[in-house]
Amino acid sequence: MKYGLSILFFVWLLASCSPPKSEHIDKLAESGLSKFELTDKIKGMIVGAAIGDAMGAPTEMWSRNDIQATYGFVTSLDTMVREVSPEGIWVADLPAGGTTDDTRWKVLAGEYLLTQSSNELNPQDFASQIYQRYKEYFDQLSQLDSFDKIGIENAFLRVGWLQEWAKVSQPFLNNDLTGYADSLGRFYGGEMVCAGLLYAPSLGVYFPGNPKKAYEEAFKLSIYDLGYAKDLTAMAAAMTAAGMKKGTTVDSLLASQKLDPSHYFQSRLVGRTADRIFKDAIWIANEAKTMDSLGTYFDPESSALKFAFEQLDQRLQDMPFHAGEIYLQTITAMVYADFDFMKTLIFLTNYGRDNDTTAALAGGILGAFYGFDALPEKEKNQVLEVNKAILNQDLEKLAAAISDHMAQ
Repeated sequence: MKYGLSILFFVWLLASCSPPKSEHIDKLAESGLSKFELTDKIKGMIVGAAIGDAMGAPTEMWSRNDIQATYGFVTSLDTMVREVSPEGIWVADLPAGGTTDDTRWKVLAGEYLLTQSSNELNPQDFASQIYQRYKEYFDQLSQLDSFDKIGIENAFLRVGWLQEWAKVSQPFLNNDLTGYADSLGRFYGGEMVCAGLLYAPSLGVYFPGNPKKAYEEAFKLSIYDLGYAKDLTAMAAAMTAAGMKKGTTVDSLLASQKLDPSHYFQSRLVGRTADRIFKDAIWIANEAKTMDSLGTYFDPESSALKFAFEQLDQRLQDMPFHAGEIYLQTITAMVYADFDFMKTLIFLTNYGRDNDTTAALAGGILGAFYGFDALPEKEKNQVLEVNKAILNQDLEKLAAAISDHMAQ
């Protein structure tokens, strides 16, 4: 009996000293996903975003008239006959499936997640990763031969991509509040650019089935956003997380947009701007579909499609990459297309403006919702091949690494 009590005490002591159950395992339990399903949805987000990016990239910032005159009504991926630029493509004349910074940001944010070990994401780590990546690109310039024209051009593309971000990152990391506020106020000329919307879907998949937590953590990492763009970044992450829950529905995706942990609704005189944008998107999409009793919503001459485009035209901002404009177009397209993956991207690509960003955002959210296996075969294979072979971005490998990291 004496030894029996001693054994029981020893077992109790071991149990009381055992480490708590991993938070990553809890994520799987909360979402209801198996490890295979988690990987499929993470991969769906990354590849879905890349498909959207590749759809819009050939005509990024083009007018609808120019898109129509050159490509007709776009329904598939096409080659990119365009110049290189820091925020655009880094390899000239990419084949169909090539991508821009809209995919690079999903990848960079995914790589950041691999450095995080808890449910509490660290914005300092994120800023540090961006700043260190910028420094690496900048330092490469000094190592190049002065006659290496191609190498210098490539290095300048990379430096230019993160230059504005590094200006904000440095004072943020140094806890220089005045410097941070000043640099953020001049970020890309002080415009409310869609900074956080570029990487929000990547943050959303890290909290599968928990849109409130995804909102809160993405809001913390919206350190490059101004004003209600922070709210929009968090809402995009929340919708992505809502789509990660097993058996979730479209209604759940839309319900996630009512979350307001940062209390924007309580703002005096103005209230919650992001909610007004969301309601405008729902109204435009639903009202447009009443214009076409035949249901031919994706005929280029459809009165419904023309109405939706005209309504979006009336709400344009000064810059095509304004966060509010990006979000309005993205939600409108998803609702108009009844959340169909390819139809949503077709809507956004043919609308124009910053159509690779809108299509990448929608593609990331819907890719997480449907999963990789449900994405169109031709398009997903094209973006995987081109990104890996030409752009040195192995999207499948990254998705698997994130899934493994979350399931540890």
